[in-house]
Amino acid sequence: MQRIHAFPITAVWPGAPYPLGATWDGEGVNFALFSEHAEKVELCLFDPDSRAEVQRIVLREHTDLIWHCYLPEARPGLLYGYRVHGPYDPSRGLRFNPNKLLIDPYARDFVGPLDWSDAHYGYRAGDPAGDLSFDARDNAASMPKCRVTDPAFSWGDDRSPHIPWHEMVIYELHVRGFTIDHPEVPPALRGTYAGLAAAPVIEHLKRLGVTSIELMPTHSFVDDRHLVDQGLRNYWGYNSIGYFAPEQRYSASGSAKEFKTMVKTLHSAGFEIILDVVYNHTAEGNHLGPTLSFKGIDNGVYYRLQADDPRFYRDYTGCGNTLNLQHPRVLQLVMDSLRYWVQEMHVDGFRFDLAASLGREQHAVDHLGAFFDILHQDPVLSRVKLIAEPWDLGEGGYQVGKFPLGWAEWNDRYRDCMRAFWRGDGGKIGEFATRITGSSDLYAHNGRRPYASVNFICAHDGFTLEDLVSYAHKRNEANGEDNRDGSDNNLSSNCGVEGPSDDPGVRALRARQKRNLLATLMFSQGVPMLLAGDELGRSQRGNNNAYCQDNPISWIDWSLTGKNRGLLDFVARLVRLRRMHPVFRRRNFFQGRPIRGSEIKDIHWLKPDGSDMSDEEWSHDFARSLGVYLSGEGLGEVDRQGRGIRDDNFILLFNAHHERIDFALPNLGVGCVWQVDLDTHYHDGLDPDGRYGGGERYPLEGRTLALLRQVQDGAPGR
Repeated sequence: MQRIHAFPITAVWPGAPYPLGATWDGEGVNFALFSEHAEKVELCLFDPDSRAEVQRIVLREHTDLIWHCYLPEARPGLLYGYRVHGPYDPSRGLRFNPNKLLIDPYARDFVGPLDWSDAHYGYRAGDPAGDLSFDARDNAASMPKCRVTDPAFSWGDDRSPHIPWHEMVIYELHVRGFTIDHPEVPPALRGTYAGLAAAPVIEHLKRLGVTSIELMPTHSFVDDRHLVDQGLRNYWGYNSIGYFAPEQRYSASGSAKEFKTMVKTLHSAGFEIILDVVYNHTAEGNHLGPTLSFKGIDNGVYYRLQADDPRFYRDYTGCGNTLNLQHPRVLQLVMDSLRYWVQEMHVDGFRFDLAASLGREQHAVDHLGAFFDILHQDPVLSRVKLIAEPWDLGEGGYQVGKFPLGWAEWNDRYRDCMRAFWRGDGGKIGEFATRITGSSDLYAHNGRRPYASVNFICAHDGFTLEDLVSYAHKRNEANGEDNRDGSDNNLSSNCGVEGPSDDPGVRALRARQKRNLLATLMFSQGVPMLLAGDELGRSQRGNNNAYCQDNPISWIDWSLTGKNRGLLDFVARLVRLRRMHPVFRRRNFFQGRPIRGSEIKDIHWLKPDGSDMSDEEWSHDFARSLGVYLSGEGLGEVDRQGRGIRDDNFILLFNAHHERIDFALPNLGVGCVWQVDLDTHYHDGLDPDGRYGGGERYPLEGRTLALLRQVQDGAPGR
């Protein structure tokens, strides 16, 4: 094997403080690292073959608190890390320890895993003084190494599909879990970026009709030590340590370019790529956590510390620490990372984990703060999809409906209402009506549109759809925490039997409830998000917090495809109906009154007898059914050519009661016929009777949703 580098490297030039990180310019590599309080910085070089440390280079240039040098002999493939010298005084928030090899915050690629040992801690584990003690052991042998990359890649004519917000259907998936058991993906590619771009996977995504693939964290992350000690892993990946490097465990080739190939392939197939990103905390934990990167580079700069005792961290995330976006260099790190993934990796948007923490200024969440201001004025980032998980664990952290213009939000109030309504809870029809029409109470006040609401029934965190209708209580024993972890408020129902059942009645009800929830999701205003595997009946055996289960509990079981082909076809049909009819994906909120001087209302709420809902009836606790007329002529929207958009008129009927309810259908004139496009009482969604005349009654069975479309062909009723 030809060696990439000969050591020692003898030529060391001053270099430049920008760009940060290790940058190959075609002739050599520039290294730049920010540390405000360091007294000395050493660049450590490693043999690419043995990964042994072979050379240390002191960075003597120091410009604007950035330590830098240029190595004209360095090439892509060079492995490196840093050692940073300075005071070790945790009581003052200083945790420098040059015995710890540190990851470059701007590293584009990593080689090797983190092998846990006590050497990764800046203090002596077990010492009575705790983190106030000092550990002199060297951890380099068991640390991942940063690798210099060549950014060249043949993107060709790759471009973003630029799916309009109101046309999006998001599909949330895990890179590894989605294909690790896929029988048609080549074994060597399963569980990888390359596997996700394989033809059978693309075929499945196209069959569903989804538009936007939301990837659970793909930034480099580490497995928590307590999980490794139990034989578990941080499967979800919300434990970031490298904000520029694709997670290496998902790479079949070992090259960061595999991620780019995946993006290019999925773009070519018409899909957007949205990354779930974790800029709220890192894998270094609290004062007792390891020293892997930021903590040893400049702890008091990168993290928010307690003002009255900087030994300890402000923890708004529940993960031990919070990144300090009040510092301009840390804010720059986040913005540089986001731009990198857009400009160099060609992703189309981001879902921000615990996004409320990113907007915290001195303490409270401030939507006029620096993070939001910089995003909104950035010529690159202001044009991509921005989706917030709009909460964190700190005081005042629940921010649903409060994010600024340009942002969409995961709407957990939609999730909870849909679950409660279809479970049969009383007093929900008022909120149910608000949620399925886009949650105007949350998003209309500051000029946002219905698509600011990302609607979901299930996501990675919580029950799958199958488990939502099969378990009344979580079953998290496999996580090793005595079933104490995970939410107890699941708003689920087991349909009469806890867990798997062979009872035909129970199974039929569960299948119908899944169809009800999925249909409600796809016919609601806003952006629907589907959890990968829900279309196949995937179960996590009742585990609602499978973050550490890198095993069949979490993986997609593709053997379910045959057993659940009917459900898969049903979901594809729902997505197709949504795509075909703009009345289900409006760009503006309903007005509930005649549009532009006409006599046509855009929406009309109906009781089973066909009369209007009164104000008082919205709050009736016993009410569990509702009808809504959606006018295809009342959209008030135009297409790109300026032509008015028209659609068919529809009626949606919802019955969460266990008994049948007959709904009187509106009679809109001579020849009015209502075609049944969907009825969840039937396993394929097709009512065998098919058509009903205006004024007739539609028999809506218990726990059923029906969609009827007005046709004016003069055909007789049933």
